[in-house]
Amino acid sequence: MEFPVTVLRRSQGPSCLSLSPEFGYPVSWAAQVHGLPVLKLDTPGQSGMASCRPCSHLAVILPAAWSPGRAWFPGHCRSPSEAMCNFVCDCNDCSDEAQCGHHGASPVPGTPFTCDFEQDACGWQDISTSGYSWLRDRAGAVLEGPGPHSDHTLGTDLGWYMAVGLHRGKEASTAALRSPALREAAPTCELRLWYHAASGDVAELRLELTHRKETLTLWKSAGPWGPSWQELVVTTGRIQGDFQVTFSATRNATHRGAVAVDDVGFWGCGLPAPQASCPLGHHHCQNQACIEPHQLCDGEDNCGDGSDEDPLACSHHMATDFESGLGSWNHSEGWARNHSAGGPEDLAWPNRDHSRNSAQGTFLVSVAKSGTPAVLSSPEFQASGSHNCSLVFYYYLHGSEAGCLQLLLQMQGSSAPQDPVLLRRRRGQLGAAWVRDRIDIRSAHPFRILLAGETGPGGVVGLDDLILSDHCRVSPEWSALQSLPPGPWAQALQPQLSSLRPWEVCELGQLPCGDLCVPPEQLCDFQEQCPEGEDEQECGTTDFEAATAGGWEDASVGRLQWQRVAAQEGRGPGRDAGGAAAGHFLSLQRAWGQLRAEARALTPTLGPSGPNCEFHMAYYFHSHPQGFLALLVLEGNSRELVWQAPSSSTEGWTVDKVLLGAHHRPFRLELVSLVDWDSPGQQGAGVDNVTMRDCSPTATTEKDREVSCNFERDTCGWHTGHFTDAHWRRIQSHGPGYDHTTGQGFFMLLDPTDPPARGHGAHLLTGPQTPATPKECLSFWYYLYGPQIGTLRLIMRRDREENTLLWSRSGTHGNRWHQAWATLHHQLEPGTRFQLLFEGLRDGYHGTMGLDDVAVRPGPCWAPRHCSFEDSACGFSTGGQGLWRRQASASGPVRWGPRTDHTTETAQGYYMVVDTSPDTLPQGHVAFLTSEEHRPLAQPTCLSFWYHLSLHNPGCRVPGLPLQVVFEALAAGVDHSYIALDDLSLQDGPCPRPGSCDFESGLCGWSHLAWPGLGRYSWDWSGGDTPSRYPLPTVDHTLGTEAGHFAFFETGVLGPGGQVAWLRSEPLPATGASCLRFWYHMGFPEHFYKGELRVLLSSAQGQLAVWGEGGRLRHQWLEVQVEVASAEEFQIVFEATLGGQPALGPIALDDVEYQAGQHCQQPASSQGDSTASVTVPAMIGGALLFLMLLVLLGLGGRHWLQKKGGCPFWSGEGAAAAGFDNILFNAVGPPGWSHPPSTCHQQLVDHPRQDTLRPRPQVGPTPSPGTSPRPRLVQAVGTQRTELPQPSCPATAHLYPQGACPMNKCSV
Repeated sequence: MEFPVTVLRRSQGPSCLSLSPEFGYPVSWAAQVHGLPVLKLDTPGQSGMASCRPCSHLAVILPAAWSPGRAWFPGHCRSPSEAMCNFVCDCNDCSDEAQCGHHGASPVPGTPFTCDFEQDACGWQDISTSGYSWLRDRAGAVLEGPGPHSDHTLGTDLGWYMAVGLHRGKEASTAALRSPALREAAPTCELRLWYHAASGDVAELRLELTHRKETLTLWKSAGPWGPSWQELVVTTGRIQGDFQVTFSATRNATHRGAVAVDDVGFWGCGLPAPQASCPLGHHHCQNQACIEPHQLCDGEDNCGDGSDEDPLACSHHMATDFESGLGSWNHSEGWARNHSAGGPEDLAWPNRDHSRNSAQGTFLVSVAKSGTPAVLSSPEFQASGSHNCSLVFYYYLHGSEAGCLQLLLQMQGSSAPQDPVLLRRRRGQLGAAWVRDRIDIRSAHPFRILLAGETGPGGVVGLDDLILSDHCRVSPEWSALQSLPPGPWAQALQPQLSSLRPWEVCELGQLPCGDLCVPPEQLCDFQEQCPEGEDEQECGTTDFEAATAGGWEDASVGRLQWQRVAAQEGRGPGRDAGGAAAGHFLSLQRAWGQLRAEARALTPTLGPSGPNCEFHMAYYFHSHPQGFLALLVLEGNSRELVWQAPSSSTEGWTVDKVLLGAHHRPFRLELVSLVDWDSPGQQGAGVDNVTMRDCSPTATTEKDREVSCNFERDTCGWHTGHFTDAHWRRIQSHGPGYDHTTGQGFFMLLDPTDPPARGHGAHLLTGPQTPATPKECLSFWYYLYGPQIGTLRLIMRRDREENTLLWSRSGTHGNRWHQAWATLHHQLEPGTRFQLLFEGLRDGYHGTMGLDDVAVRPGPCWAPRHCSFEDSACGFSTGGQGLWRRQASASGPVRWGPRTDHTTETAQGYYMVVDTSPDTLPQGHVAFLTSEEHRPLAQPTCLSFWYHLSLHNPGCRVPGLPLQVVFEALAAGVDHSYIALDDLSLQDGPCPRPGSCDFESGLCGWSHLAWPGLGRYSWDWSGGDTPSRYPLPTVDHTLGTEAGHFAFFETGVLGPGGQVAWLRSEPLPATGASCLRFWYHMGFPEHFYKGELRVLLSSAQGQLAVWGEGGRLRHQWLEVQVEVASAEEFQIVFEATLGGQPALGPIALDDVEYQAGQHCQQPASSQGDSTASVTVPAMIGGALLFLMLLVLLGLGGRHWLQKKGGCPFWSGEGAAAAGFDNILFNAVGPPGWSHPPSTCHQQLVDHPRQDTLRPRPQVGPTPSPGTSPRPRLVQAVGTQRTELPQPSCPATAHLYPQGACPMNKCSV
C-alpha cells in the first residue's frame, strides 16, 4: 500500500515539496496506517502506578489524508440524490462533490475535500439576519483595518477567504456561515479550518453541527486569539444522514468584529465504497464494503450500514455504554455518569458522548479532586488460558496537562490480590475527542481490570463504551453486588509519603528535594534547584534505559505510537545506539487509535532556553517510498519544525544535532513520525541517546558578545529567533545569492520559500549586551530584492521597556548590497542591558533579504543619507522648541496635517510636521529642524525631499551648512496651517530631470511602491552582471555592457489574480505637448507570451493608455517615443500586465527621458536596434477628443469640489500647495567646485504653477511680521539660501486613495 500524496499549489505560495506550511510537518506522506497495535509505555510487570506530574501539551495535527472510510469508486456515477456531498467521488471528475462546502477532491484516493475560496464560496452561505454578515473577500481589497493582511492558502494579499464585513451597530450581532447539506460522515471524520480573529473585537466564535433536530456545539471560544491565522481541528464522529456545519462570530455592540475563515477541509469523512472482494483477513460488510477484523464489534459503525455492530453478531461481547448504568463495572467514589446537555459551562467538557454521538448521550466522568484518582473496577475474570481477553474502551482527556488515565491489571493470588500492574498510561491533553484504545490480556490467574482517572485543574477525564470480548469470562464466584475490595491497590494508587518528614510534604505538583519544594515552573528550566539536580532529571535527556524514558510521553491517537522497547524487540538495527543488544530505545510501534495517523511523543515543559541550546540524538529511520521523522518545538500556539530526517537512513544508527536556540517562553519538544507499517521492508523509526546541551538561559560565552560579524566563520553573537517558522539562515554565496564581504563568502539570508514558511516574519537577534559608551554606531549591509520583498527592520530591546525602532526599509532596493547606519543611544546605568534585533517581514513569497558585515564602533553615526521618518526622526533635532513633530495622520497630534505620508501613501505612514497656527507659532517666528552632521561630500550631491504646505499659506524655509541640513518654518499667522516634510535623500551626482532616468544609480524619481489593490508587486532594479534569481537582459542600453543598470519586472511572478505592476514618475505639470522617450527590452519564450508593457497617463480623472506593446521574441533593446499631452498635473506610469498563465520573461526599461514642451522627433535607426512607431494619428485625435472631455469634467469637478470643501483651488498671490510638490536643486560641494548657477531655475521654468527659486546671499534675520505677509519655505546649503516655491493645488487635484492632494518634491 502506498501513501497518497497531497496535491499542493505552486503559483503563489512557497514551493511546498517537503514541508506542510499549515502544520510544519512533511506533507508528502499524509496517510493513515493500518496495523494491530499494543500501546504500552511501561513494560509488563512494572509495579504500582506512576504519578501524573503536570506537563503542558499542545496538540499538533498532521493531515491524515487516507483512511479506510475514504473511498474512490472510479467510472461509476450513482443517481444525483444518492451521490451528492457524501465525501466520495462517485464520478470520474468528482462532479458529484461540487459545491458541497468544498471544491471536491481530485479523483485520487487520499486527497481531502477542501475549500480555499480562491474560485468561489464552495456552497457556503451567509445566513446572518443583520448587517453583520459573511462575504468572500481578500486582503488586497482592504487597505486598513484589523482583518488579515494575507489569506492562509497563498500567504499573500491576492488570496481569497470568507470574512465578516466590518459593520458597526448599536447592539451585539451574530454572523453565521453555513455549509450545504452534507451526507454520511465516517467515524474518523475531521473538520479542519483556519480562522483569523482580532482579540477584543469579537465576543465569541462558535462551530456547530446540525443533525436532524439536534444542534451540537463542536467548539466555541471567547479568545484571546493571536494576531495570525490559527488552526481549528474538530472531530464530527459518525453521522447518519444529512447534516450541516455552521461557523458563527458574535461581535460586541461597540466593535466591528473582524473575523475571517480559510482552507476548510474535511478529512477521512467518506464511508468505504462497495468492493467485489476484500483483502485477506478483512470483513465483508452487508453493503459490500471492506473493513479490518479488529473493527468488528468495536462500538463504531465502520461499514456504514451498521452491520459490523450487529447486536446478534456482537451478542457474545460484554458492552457497557453507561446509558442505563455501570453494567458489570464497579466504582469507587470519584466516577459519575453524566451527559453533555445541561452539563457544566466548561470549555473542556465533552460536547457529546461516543455511543450515540449526541449531547443527550451518557458517559462516565471523573469528579474526584485533583491528585485523587477515581477507580473503576471490572468484574473478576477467570484465567484466560490460551485466549486473549480484550478490552476496547474510549477515553477523553482534555483541558489540563495534569489529567491522567491509567489502566492496571490486578491478579488474584492464592490467598490475596497481588499488587496492580500498570499496563497503560495516558496523560496531558489529547483534544476534545473520544480516543479508542484496546488492551489484550492473557493471564494464568483470575484478574480484574482497573481504570483510574485523575483530573488536573480545569481538566476532564471521561470514559465511554467499555467492550469486553467473548473470552473475558466472569468468575462464577463474582456477584454484581460485590463492591471494589480493599487491598494493595489502594496503597499502590497513593503517593508513598512514609519516607517524608511532615514538613517535607509539598503541595500538589511540587517536587520535594532535600528541604526544598520546587514549584512546577522551575522544573526542567535548565537551572538546577535541587542539590542532586533531581528537578532536571526527567527533562528529555535520556538513553531510555530507565522506565521513565527521560520524561518523554506518547501522545498518539492513531494507528502508530512511540514506545520504549528493548533493542531486540523493536524493528531496526537490533541494538541500541550504544551497540548493546540488551539496551532500550524509543521505537515506533502499532497502536489502536482511530484518529490522526502520525505517532507523537512529547517532553515535559522545558525552558526558557539560552541561545546556545542544542538537541543531540541518535536515530534510525527506514521508510520507502514515503514517510518521515521530524522534531518540532511547541511554544504557545506556534509549531516550529526544527529538524527532519533527510531520507531513509542506513540500517544502523545516525547521530545528529539541532540548534534550538533561545526560547523566552516555556516550550515542549515533539517527535513526530509516520511510516507505512504494513508495507514490506520492515519500515520503522527509532530514537536513542537524547541530550540537551548548553541550554541554560544564564550561560554566556565570549562569542555571545560579538555583535560585529561578517558571518564568514559563524554567526558570532547573532542567533535566529523563534518568532514564526520563517528563519534567517547562514549560507554560502552561490548563484544569485552572493555575500558582500568577498562575493564568495557567507552571509545571512531570509528566503520564505526555502524552506517553505507560513510565518509573516523572521528574527535575527543578539544576546543581552552591556553598553560601553553613551552612543555607538551600528553599520551593516543589507539586501532587499524581489517584487514582493516586504520590510526589513532594526529594533533595540531593553528590559521592561517598549521596543525602539531604529531603522527600516520596505520594498525592493535593487539587486545589490546597500550600507546603512543606526546610532544606538544608551543609558550607562548599572544593570543596563539591551538586545539588537533584525526583523524581516514578507509581503509575499517573491523576494529575498540578506544581511552582512555588521559592525559596531563607539560614537554616533553620520546623519543618514536617506530618511523616510517611518522608524525614527533620523537624528533631526528641533532646537529645544519641540515644534516639529514626527507623526502619522492616523494618530498624530497635529490634527490638520497631511492625510497621508509620501513614503507609504497611507494614513499610517510617518512624516515631520510643524503646526504654524498663531497659538503655536506666532507670525514671524521660526521653528528649526536640524539634521545630524553628514559625512563630508566627496562630489556634487543631490538632496531631495518632499514637502507639504497647508492650504492656508503657512510659510517655510530651509537653511544649512555643508555637513548639516537645517529646515526653518517661518510662521505667517494663519490658523490651522502647517508644513510637513518626508522622504529626504542624499545621492551622489547631479539631480535628474523630472520624469527622466538612466537607472545607473537607482530609480531616480520613479516610484516602484506597490500600489494598493494591484497585488503589491514592485518593479525592480538590477544590472546584467549581477547574479539574479530572475531572467534579466545581459546588457543595459545606457552603457551597452554588463556593468550597466536598468529597471525591470518579471511578469511570471504575477500568477493568476495578479494583474499589473506599476512604475510611476513623480507628478509632472500639465503640458500641451511633450515627448517621452525610452528603451525597452522583452525576453519571452517564443509562442508563449502572456504579458504586455503599457504607458499610462494617470491624473485625477483616471488613466489614459497612450502606448502598449506585446511580447517581442528578439532579445534586444527597442526605442519608443510617445507624444504626451495633459491639461492637468499627471504622472507617467509604466504598467506591466499579464494576460494569462505565467510566462518566465522580463520586461526591462532604460534611458527614460521626458522632454517637457518638445514634440517627438523621429530618430534615425541604429544598427542592432529597432525603432518602434510612436505616434498614431488616430490615437492622437482620439486622445485630443478625450482631453476635451476631461477639461469639461475637470471644470465640473472643480465647481463640485469647491462646494463640497474638497481640495480647494487657489490662484494668484494667495496660492498655496495642497500636496507634496516636486522641485530640483543641486547641493554645493567643497570650495572651488563649479556650481551651475541656473540649475534650479531651469528645473522650474516649465512648471506653470511654481515660483522660481530666489537665492539668498546669506542667512539673514527673520523678517518682521509686516514684511512677510505669507509664510515661506527656505532652503540653504552652506552660505547659499534659497526660498522654496509656494505651489498651489493644481486645477484638478491628483486623487490618491485617501483623497489627498499629492506631496511636492524638492531636489537640491
